[in-house]
Amino acid sequence: MLDPACGSGGMFVQSARIVEEHGQNPTDRLTFRGLEKNATTIRLAKMNLAVHGLEGDIQKAITYYEDPHELVGKADFVMANPPFNVDEIDADKVKTDPRLPFGLPGVNKKDKVSNGNYVWISYFYSYLNEKGRAGFVMSSQASSAGGGEAKVRQKLVETGDVDVMVAIRSNFFYTHTVPCELWFLNRDKPEAHCDNVLMIDARNIYRKVTRKIYDFSPEQQQNLLAIVWLYRGQTDKYLDLVSGYCRRTLDEGIGCFSVEDENCETIQPLPYFADAIDAMTDTLQPFLNMLEDNAAHAEVQKELAEALPAFHADIKAFRQAITEQEMAWKEQKTTNDDLKLAVDRLAPLAESSRDLIKQTDLLYKLASRLIETCENECSAKTSDAWVGRDVIRARKAADDARQLAVEQLKQVRYFWRQAHWLTERFPEAELCDVEGLVKLVDCAGIEGNDWSLTPGRYVGVAPEEVDEDFDFEKTLREIHVELEDLNTEAVTLAATIKKNFEELVGV
Repeated sequence: MLDPACGSGGMFVQSARIVEEHGQNPTDRLTFRGLEKNATTIRLAKMNLAVHGLEGDIQKAITYYEDPHELVGKADFVMANPPFNVDEIDADKVKTDPRLPFGLPGVNKKDKVSNGNYVWISYFYSYLNEKGRAGFVMSSQASSAGGGEAKVRQKLVETGDVDVMVAIRSNFFYTHTVPCELWFLNRDKPEAHCDNVLMIDARNIYRKVTRKIYDFSPEQQQNLLAIVWLYRGQTDKYLDLVSGYCRRTLDEGIGCFSVEDENCETIQPLPYFADAIDAMTDTLQPFLNMLEDNAAHAEVQKELAEALPAFHADIKAFRQAITEQEMAWKEQKTTNDDLKLAVDRLAPLAESSRDLIKQTDLLYKLASRLIETCENECSAKTSDAWVGRDVIRARKAADDARQLAVEQLKQVRYFWRQAHWLTERFPEAELCDVEGLVKLVDCAGIEGNDWSLTPGRYVGVAPEEVDEDFDFEKTLREIHVELEDLNTEAVTLAATIKKNFEELVGV
């Protein structure tokens, strides 16, 4: 495995993890070769490999001009996240390089290669052996660039070795803030695929990590992989994934009543919350008993009293539904038709989990409002029957239990939605065009679009969907994350300004 722009070796470490996930030993299966021009970064890469129990031969080289590993035509795998849009490559030094089988992409008036993107792409391709595969990150402008770059791209497409193109949104990489595409080349494509390129537009598939960084959740990664499995005829993998999501939906439902935490201790999220709310109201009861029925608290207390029995009844019904689904799953078959029926059968369970989340939040808000009403309008803090410390403790315990229950309930619907996402888009467990997501394009179609490899040019625009599961609290958390980032930046900037000002005054 070669990374001609290896940096600190992240591609190597991640590849080793994938091999481990498949139950194999990466040191037995992989030989790492890397190129990097910065000596300090090379030391970091070697340390990174050593920390993970790996070894690799990383050479100091300017990859544009040097090839110390001499791996042209020999690599099984090439992976890279190279620098984009470099315009300082000396054309005279590389014009006869054997790693440029499609020629130079273009030369400017300064005898420099106009844009280095297709130098990198040509190098990646040239390193592959007759069965080799490459996967790399590239600027989105490269897939539709014109001029000499378009001619190189045409020759590359005509080899039949461009396999999959995936468009991703901006801010997916710490080193690149612009939108990117993931290119996948395969020198050993089945004959049936040689005239095709799988186009996937994943720009609307992401999760927000920080204000400036996005990534794919593990399930989003698996769902994108599932599309490729269908493309390659690996239907069993697709069905195993759908089955796994259904099974996980049930497991997360069971976990609402009994699950192990990170300390291997058994916790019961829903029962704990129900008990915590009961304990919270019991703490208030001595004071509430002293109040008249027409006091300010009466309406809130009545609303809470009416909501509690319904909540307990719905918990019981939810547990019963899980038991029934668990029994049905024992007879579950894993054909596509049977799994689609399973996804439909689990839909009410997923809906119930969402309803329970709303009830959980409502109960806590009602109980909290009751406390606030007692303190602000019924002079609770001046009463001997009101033990403020116990009230605070009970309220915090209820909130902790609420958060635990809500997070567990969310998992039930989350995994059901993953299964539904797949079966809704690929109902026959076969690859098909999905508007705004995926399209299999033949060489004639690519030629008709100026040899563009931009997925969005082919897949169209996804129909606008109403998000029935809009998560207000999640949105608030994302806003909070953004605010935290801004505050951190503000503190850093203030310190820099202060330092500069002091230095200026000192002068």
